[in-house]
Amino acid sequence: MVEPHPMSGELGLEKASSGVTGLNDVLGGGYPAFRVHLIEGAPGVGKTTLALQFLMDGAARGERVLYVTLSETSDELAAVARSHGWTLAGIELFELTPTAESLDPGAQYTIVHPAEVELGERTWEVLQEVERVRPTRVVIDSLAELELLARDPLRYRRQILGFKHFFAGRRCTVLLLDTGERTTSSLQSIAYGVVQLEQLAPDYGGERRRLRVLKLRSTPYRGGYHDYVIKTGGIVVFPRLVASEHRAGMAPENLSSGVPELDQLLGGGMDRGTSGLLVGPAGVGKSILASHWANAAAGRGERASVYLFDEGIETYLHRSDGIGLGLRDHVAAGRVLLRQLDPAELSPGEFNHVLREAVEHDHARVVIVDSLNGYLNAMAEERAVLVQLHELLSYLNQTGVMTLLTLALHGLIGSRMRAPLDVSYLADTVVLMRYFEATGELRRAISVVEKRSGPNERSIRELRLSRPVLVGEPLREFSGVLTDAPAYVGPSRELLDQGGS
Repeated sequence: MVEPHPMSGELGLEKASSGVTGLNDVLGGGYPAFRVHLIEGAPGVGKTTLALQFLMDGAARGERVLYVTLSETSDELAAVARSHGWTLAGIELFELTPTAESLDPGAQYTIVHPAEVELGERTWEVLQEVERVRPTRVVIDSLAELELLARDPLRYRRQILGFKHFFAGRRCTVLLLDTGERTTSSLQSIAYGVVQLEQLAPDYGGERRRLRVLKLRSTPYRGGYHDYVIKTGGIVVFPRLVASEHRAGMAPENLSSGVPELDQLLGGGMDRGTSGLLVGPAGVGKSILASHWANAAAGRGERASVYLFDEGIETYLHRSDGIGLGLRDHVAAGRVLLRQLDPAELSPGEFNHVLREAVEHDHARVVIVDSLNGYLNAMAEERAVLVQLHELLSYLNQTGVMTLLTLALHGLIGSRMRAPLDVSYLADTVVLMRYFEATGELRRAISVVEKRSGPNERSIRELRLSRPVLVGEPLREFSGVLTDAPAYVGPSRELLDQGGS
């Protein structure tokens, strides 16, 4: 069964669903129906899995579907299906195995090469099977075997053209699988659509996979690279995020942190639909302040979603217990969503997908990424990490979400502390947190260095991580708090009593 899709525009082109989560979005609704498409990629990228999902989708719709295999046995295909919890019920399997003559070393010395005869025989068997089954969906796996039999590029191209013309009058959507190891420009020119699958091996962590549509005639599609994963249940594609496609009207609103003095420092609080960056050395209190916004959101009846790259969930909750926040109760009630992420196993597309699920399905109104260092480490080998982060923050802002990012600076004390990347320009509000020494004790200072969405207090205040968190009066009697050598220049003492850390 085929169906129109909004991205098909005025052409009204019928589409055959891919059966792969996210891929229909990339293809503008699915594969253009009754056409021949090329699926290209090296071994291990998931071509067989993608093809099986395509056929299973057709079988579920009551269509007749056919899998022609020249490279894998039916037992191997059944094993792939079992690994995903599938059965091949409803899929016609046609297995073409090499003839005994093709394995004879002496046969290559005959005047007429056996491969030339075998190519015609193999092709004729495929066409006969198609005539017998009369399918609406066909997969041929793989073209590499036909190319070896053809031996000549011109003969190989003519063979594929013959397939294309044969299927043209049979209202059949065809996927041709190919490794792409040899020159494929001639195949790409023949196919109506070309989807290329890739597998990348980072220096550390699991392999990452991505795909792109090289061409798709007569229909718009989502260009660029799209990350995907292969897991039990099949392939899941994460379409590239385009922030401009997600715009939601929202009323301006200040969101409180639950700490009145901190809200005052911020000119009333953080604004909905903006992003904030909490910057400072390790241990200065960035995560604790961020957790206050999650707690305040839950107290308002909203949902907050927190993504932890650097620590475990129990550690995060234990620290919140220490400052008197009720995050455990909010987590148990589903008002605060905590998720621990592994930087070595995450792609940008998958992380964007996780955030979109929280915003669009779980209705999270506050999102916290703790920390940005973990995110950057996860995307360390991505060439356009800042562009992807900018697109993600733009999406969150346009959907009315308040976003908080924490960023640890290299070093602990002093003016030489540096961020791993200059990301401050991406945030609407930047809160700077520093250590400073006074009266022989280590203290913490907090200030707002930028707020694009409105006025903010320009002073530097002392921060104490106690139960509850305290923000002191402006440190007007101190000079050089943000440098290596702060100096007390006033007659009175304005520091907080050290009742906590």
